[in-house]
Amino acid sequence: MTRTSLSLTVSLLLAGAMLGGCAKPGSEEQATAPATPAATPAAPAPAPAPQESADIFRFKVGALDAIALLDGTIDTPNDGKTFGVGQKTEDVAALLTANGQPTDVLHLSIQPLLVRDGEHTLLFDTGAGDVSWAKAGKLQASLKAAGVEPTQVTDIFISHGHPDHVGGLLAKDGTLAFPNAAVHLSAPEWAAIQKNADAAKLVAAIGPKVATFEPGATVLPGVTAVALPGHTPGHSAYEIASGEERLLYIGDAAHHSIVSVQRPDWTIGYDTDAPTAEAARRALLKRAADGNLRVYAVHFPFPGIGHVKAQGDAYVWVPEG
Repeated sequence: MTRTSLSLTVSLLLAGAMLGGCAKPGSEEQATAPATPAATPAAPAPAPAPQESADIFRFKVGALDAIALLDGTIDTPNDGKTFGVGQKTEDVAALLTANGQPTDVLHLSIQPLLVRDGEHTLLFDTGAGDVSWAKAGKLQASLKAAGVEPTQVTDIFISHGHPDHVGGLLAKDGTLAFPNAAVHLSAPEWAAIQKNADAAKLVAAIGPKVATFEPGATVLPGVTAVALPGHTPGHSAYEIASGEERLLYIGDAAHHSIVSVQRPDWTIGYDTDAPTAEAARRALLKRAADGNLRVYAVHFPFPGIGHVKAQGDAYVWVPEG
């Protein structure tokens, strides 16, 4: 063997030895080597809480659960025919301007009230349904958003028979929208509704469900009617009590949170007996202010909860929150 071939042989042997000392893929050394920890996947972000509908507002009256339910709105022009009848429209406009409100149209909300005590589910008025002069009819959708089925309503308290308060009693097909509910209203109001030829369909449908009461009566434990004649013959507010807490549902004793409260003696075109209604309105506002009563106003800006405060010889509306 020549020197050159001997050197080549030694080089190859040394290279083989070096390669034998290295781990090969699939070798025992590689299998027993500590594995690199796998990356921990990031925890998924928590699902956002369901958004509460803007058409409902939950609150408490003592131990009772209460929900304001938006049904819709009514817009009335400042034309001297409805608010401030007999007053100059510029005087009505000046009052609205002083309170930061538009002067051409007066805006009213419509929000029936739901109260639950565990055993009963009470609904105060039913909204306007599909009447043409209101942008309404949302009550059933608001109930659904609140998690309440129409069949769960056990008692309905009607303040009076105007369409924006009884319009939701019937479904579009003329059947009862709340088939399991007794319909409470004052005896004079029921008599007036029965005499109204335009209400014949309503009278026939709800007649078997109607339970009348005398003005000012305790209708159910914790619910007392407050007689407010003048707007209609048997118009009623309702005082709802739980423990030491009270909520006064005022119906149509006051329609507008500025005009009706700050000028309670101004004539309202909706009132059938204006002088009687004006006296009842002022007396109710005084009662609310003197007693610091919590008030629920079905036509004031949603959700219609607040207090009436004395201001000079009239009053001012102070919404909660």
